[in-house]
Amino acid sequence: MLRAAEQAVDILDSNGDDADLALGYDSLGTRFHSLFPPKGASRFENFLALFDDWIFPYLDCRIDITEPDDAGNCRATFWGDQFGIEPVAGLIRIVCKSALPCGFAWISDCDRMRPGEFGGGCVLITEAGLTFHSTQNILDRAARSAAADPDTHGHEGRFGFVLASRDQNGHAVFWNNDDGFGALASATVFSEAEARAHDPVIASDEPEWLALPAPLAA
Repeated sequence: MLRAAEQAVDILDSNGDDADLALGYDSLGTRFHSLFPPKGASRFENFLALFDDWIFPYLDCRIDITEPDDAGNCRATFWGDQFGIEPVAGLIRIVCKSALPCGFAWISDCDRMRPGEFGGGCVLITEAGLTFHSTQNILDRAARSAAADPDTHGHEGRFGFVLASRDQNGHAVFWNNDDGFGALASATVFSEAEARAHDPVIASDEPEWLALPAPLAA
């Protein structure tokens, strides 16, 4: 399916009309169709959703795939100088289900020595979606942590707060700014100042602020 995705990019790069693109879509086979169901006159719109620019839908990388080992597993390597981070991550999430959860890291640089042009990051890919982390965000978080607790001793709230309550069945629920109370995984994390300034929330059980524990990697 990774090879089929590369073929799909080549078909779209041909700049054919919708009828020609639809024929190209049909040639990619039923497995590709099940992952990217036909949509639109060209039939490629679900595949094009991986890309911000539908006019130039490129992965901006090469994909090397080893021969299957005795267990039938292959190693896929994605590489390139102008790497399409979000399209590649989205493609892996849809096409490489057996590899999830997984992720990859990247670096960024510049031919001029300018502040902010060098760094990198990583993306975690799960069935639920994509989570991105940049080196700048990691640095900012470490700096805030050091400022809150320069001696590295325990400091409640240094990793943020979540607003907790219980639903009518007595189950713990946690506030998020988009949908209200729900699972801890979707909870909005607040700084101490944000928690103090947050408007009261009405719930069946009186909400309370809970300090998050340190991450495993901290």
